[in-house]
Amino acid sequence: MTKAALGLGTYRIRPSALSDSVARVATDPAAAWIDTAPNYLDGMAQPLLAPGLARHPVPVSTKVGYLTSQTAKDAVDDGAITSGDAERGHCLSLPYVHWQCARNRTELGRDRLDLVFAHNPERADGDPHDALRHTFTALEAEAAAGALTAYGVATWDGFDTGALSVPALHQLATEAAGTEQHHLRAVQLPVSLVTATAFVQALDGEGPIAQAAELGWQVYASAPLFGGELPNLATRELAALLNPELTPAQACLLATASCPGVTRILLSSSTPAHWAEAQQALQRPAIPDSTLRKVLDVLAPD
Repeated sequence: MTKAALGLGTYRIRPSALSDSVARVATDPAAAWIDTAPNYLDGMAQPLLAPGLARHPVPVSTKVGYLTSQTAKDAVDDGAITSGDAERGHCLSLPYVHWQCARNRTELGRDRLDLVFAHNPERADGDPHDALRHTFTALEAEAAAGALTAYGVATWDGFDTGALSVPALHQLATEAAGTEQHHLRAVQLPVSLVTATAFVQALDGEGPIAQAAELGWQVYASAPLFGGELPNLATRELAALLNPELTPAQACLLATASCPGVTRILLSSSTPAHWAEAQQALQRPAIPDSTLRKVLDVLAPD
């Protein structure tokens, strides 16, 4: 059984910790990855990451979708979005996606973006699939121009609510590219022992994680500790069932990393100690599916 690699998430990280965090991630070049977005840390995550990324060329995933007040103002001034888009604070239109990709490259100090996620398309005005048609068309054009390697969809509850599905995303990307050899290569969704709908489905070889894995896509698990709350929900007994040599937090991280089909877990870690503990946890053997089922029956019952 394989398990997921560790990546740095920047949604909840302390701004002052970003530079050192990039250096820590870079110590493992084979697995290094950073996930960010132009709206994280009130719009400052990408500029704050840039100096560290200039010293350590770690692969980065970023996003398009949410607008900070400053981003919205600049995009309106440049004619990339409407005033209505600015008021909603979210947009996935074709001109905006091109505009935001260019801004992401500037803020990150990159000529080419590794991976761009359409951020929470379930928040789009109207049908998210209609919004994604424009988004994927723009992102395929970015890839054709050599400005983008791959793209994906990051969602909080789009798969759980039925607003999104992997087959529909694959079809939309095929239409945008004119071929099944499109550049849609990843999905990001919350996966933990409590946000567990897709987790349980994956253990049965079903649901978005299994469907994405079958297509060869990367699956990024966000919020593996449920915003830091999960270790307080997991008893010592449950943690011992997962792995008796780990702390509850480490055991919960290893559980998510052991979910079939998940390729990377994203952890917002501001301290060297927390990052080291996560690395140590993921060095352990993957937790068997049968054990995961037992724990999920307790923490995430139907």
